[in-house]
Amino acid sequence: MNKLKQNPWRRWLTHAVISTATVAVLLACGGGSSSTPDTVAAEPAEPIVQTVGPGEFKKAIPLGTLSAADIASALNAAASIPASVAPRFAVTNYRLEYLTTDGNGREVLASALASVPIKPAGALSPVLGYQHGTITRDADAPSNHAQPSEPAVVLASQGYIVLAADYVGYGSSKGLPHPYLMAAPSAAVVTDLLVAAKYWRQTNGIRDNKQLFLAGYSEGGYTTMVASRALNAADNAHSKSLVAVVPGGGPYQVYVTLDEILKQIRDRNPLIGALITPGVLKYMGSGTREWVRSEIMKQMLGSDTDVVFDPAFLDNFLADDIAAMERLSNVHDWKPTVSMKLFHGRDDQLVSYRSSVATLQAMQARGTPGNVASLTDCNAQPADHLGCVAPYWYFLLGQLTTLAKDL
Repeated sequence: MNKLKQNPWRRWLTHAVISTATVAVLLACGGGSSSTPDTVAAEPAEPIVQTVGPGEFKKAIPLGTLSAADIASALNAAASIPASVAPRFAVTNYRLEYLTTDGNGREVLASALASVPIKPAGALSPVLGYQHGTITRDADAPSNHAQPSEPAVVLASQGYIVLAADYVGYGSSKGLPHPYLMAAPSAAVVTDLLVAAKYWRQTNGIRDNKQLFLAGYSEGGYTTMVASRALNAADNAHSKSLVAVVPGGGPYQVYVTLDEILKQIRDRNPLIGALITPGVLKYMGSGTREWVRSEIMKQMLGSDTDVVFDPAFLDNFLADDIAAMERLSNVHDWKPTVSMKLFHGRDDQLVSYRSSVATLQAMQARGTPGNVASLTDCNAQPADHLGCVAPYWYFLLGQLTTLAKDL
């Protein structure tokens, strides 16, 4: 069996897949560019505040500049693209280090990729927070992969200042447990990056136009959702700048996704299938629960990983602790106040389509109007998790270009 199809959870947004997905980005939108710190005017008068603690900027490490030709060549190596929509501007990349919190609320050093498009002096750009999908190798974290085909780089070549968090457990925090599908640290790693990156831009003359967008697919969709929820509840410059959120294929109602995966494990183990349910497992021995946990993690992540994943979300599920999952993992039930454009495939067996349906229904029940929150179906055949990666990028750029200025 093709390994990519066999383990799509661990590969849907690794860079081999993204090379194809980023072609869709370029086909959906024309090129753009933005200024490096050396070529722009000073930031307009605005208070410059260096946060102490989570959100504190530590340092920026230059990673070099990639020309438009570099980016176009990498994309053309994956598929042919029309010259009229090829990247036209270079992108300068930096590794930002900043403070955030881990799954236990402890302060940790995190890292991110900042990709800055090169535009004429004084030009402005919108900011795009790009959240990557599940990756199992640290080498694939954005700041470790500032290559021409990296999604953040390609998006930056379209005119956005792109911020791509590595997440806790990757990059500067490699070795720490990645708080997988845990709401609070997933939100913090993005919102703290926004704070730190703003200070960095202000002190280096990198001008933005006060527009903020958030986007990501799969785990990136989940992280996008929870970060936007945190901003929705805040009252700061970032929450006021947020224009639109475009999450794709995310497990927002986490136990719905795990139910689907558990169903697949039951199908492969019919003799003990009746026992493999959270309601029964909580009464079983620790050895049985650990076996089921291991099987689920293999289904989701495969076995070839150098990243440590915190299984707290899974332990709560196997213990049938719905209250803990609602409190610590689920991110579907709240009322957004800015454009929330969900995207999902009906045939997705890895991250259930029902998760997005439940999210939209919960938002509508809280009074969110249809012109704010909506769900668009992926039109791929079949509309499964991996097959909807490229259509998501078409959809994302289509949504952003109707709202973004200064591209």
